[in-house]
Amino acid sequence: MTTPMLEIRNLHVRIEEREILKGVNLIVPRGEVHAIMGRNGSGKSTLSYVLAGKEDYEVTEGEVLLDGQNILEMEADERAAAGLFLAFQYPIEIPGVATMTFLKAAMNAQRKARGEGEISTPDFMRAVKEAGAALRIDSDMLKRALNVGFSGGEKKRAEVLQMALLRPKMCVLDETDSGLDIDALQVVSHGVNALRDGERAMLVITHYQRLLNHIVPDVVHVFSDGRIVESGDKSLALELEAKGYAGFDETKAA
Repeated sequence: MTTPMLEIRNLHVRIEEREILKGVNLIVPRGEVHAIMGRNGSGKSTLSYVLAGKEDYEVTEGEVLLDGQNILEMEADERAAAGLFLAFQYPIEIPGVATMTFLKAAMNAQRKARGEGEISTPDFMRAVKEAGAALRIDSDMLKRALNVGFSGGEKKRAEVLQMALLRPKMCVLDETDSGLDIDALQVVSHGVNALRDGERAMLVITHYQRLLNHIVPDVVHVFSDGRIVESGDKSLALELEAKGYAGFDETKAA
């Protein structure tokens, strides 16, 4: 039997004595795109932060396996080296660090973790040019400090560019559609879809069904009060859009 790319078993998480995740169980097979939908405060973004290794969150129970390895025992950089990538809802600005410098450092950090040598400058420039073309990223944007003065769409495109260059096993997209107009959404979605293959898995976290018109999931999960309460195919997202989350809150309580 093939090992799932991501397997979450009975995950309980709290912050400052308040329990946020209350027994999350989730399996994402390799090659599949799964979506998590839920209202504000349901815990879905907390799940992404815990996967990435953000501090302040205390795991009180459960396991998270990435390609068979328990990543809860790893530091954030070790999780990235193991193949996990988190695209943030609000990518941070890093004044003084050129975007190109950051991208090359990130690629070389992962290569070092795999026991590979540093990427040559010509190979790096070629990779950035090819990946950037698909995301409509021009060279002037890459000369600027990382995310400083970028529009919402530019920040998301820069983040998907990182994903395209790092080629992770498991991509977690936390409300990637936040702050995007329809043109930017189409460009970003095209970049994400270009990375879909038979091995790489993705977890897309969103409020709205509109993103799933562009990044069509294999499975949709409904998140409510810190756990997954229902799963189904892409039609479940349309049902949520039409009826809202109230009916699923009742499912959870039953």
